[in-house]
Amino acid sequence: MRRVITKRELRAALVSSKGKRRVLVPTMGALHAGHAELLRRARDLAGEDGCVVVSAFLNPVQFDNAEDLKTYPQHWEDDIQLCEDCGVDVLFTPTPQEMYCADRSMVVEETKLSRGLCGAKRPGHFAGVCLVVSKLFNMVQPTDAVFGKKDIQQLAILRRMVRDLDYPITLHGVPVVREANGLAISSRNEKLSPEQRSQAPKLYAALKQGAAAYAAGKSVQETIACVSQLIEAIPGTRIDYVEMVGAENFEPLGAGLHEGQAALLAVAVWFGEVRLIDHIEVSR
Repeated sequence: MRRVITKRELRAALVSSKGKRRVLVPTMGALHAGHAELLRRARDLAGEDGCVVVSAFLNPVQFDNAEDLKTYPQHWEDDIQLCEDCGVDVLFTPTPQEMYCADRSMVVEETKLSRGLCGAKRPGHFAGVCLVVSKLFNMVQPTDAVFGKKDIQQLAILRRMVRDLDYPITLHGVPVVREANGLAISSRNEKLSPEQRSQAPKLYAALKQGAAAYAAGKSVQETIACVSQLIEAIPGTRIDYVEMVGAENFEPLGAGLHEGQAALLAVAVWFGEVRLIDHIEVSR
């Protein structure tokens, strides 16, 4: 594996893979078992002759909270080892100064799918995600890119960006990776206290109960109320949102699902100063 820091080094490292399948996995570092699934999927897609490129860049532009950026986990040596173990060819670890000009003035902003859920609660977040991913697409020129479905709204927005800006790239979504107790694996889990960590799996349990209630005939509002009550009963939590949205348009559901419509029951919950997100598909 070759680790590079500058854009010039990245271009040089990619010369030998010109004309071959090139698969990008953008990350913010602090890699874990969920990321390992993304890397393995990328390696499978690239095959023996292709090239897997991982970016590990803590992107300051997508943070709406300076303290969150400051305390975000970083484990660079562990990240390097995991990339090597998963067969990554190139690891790109730029600095913010390498990625962004001091007087940058361009934005890449999606305006429909990002209106609700995390887009409403974290102003500017998805614009920062789109900007950094578009830059990585331009730098790496991948044929494919792999993202986790845990950040389901992010994946939908990036699919829209690829479609609307005509990037010749196929995006692949990897299902949520969970601990045995159901907790969605996330870098932010490291910031939970032992007590919070023991309570956090109740988020997914609440989602499953909500999905079952809806499937059994509860209305959208009754389902949201059911999940909200279950989460409010978890010690030390504060709800950011509990919503049911269409899986394609991310618009809030009205009376319920239309025939053949896919939907998501999604939550964002604060455990002290740590914000966790999760979702589950719902149907009747």
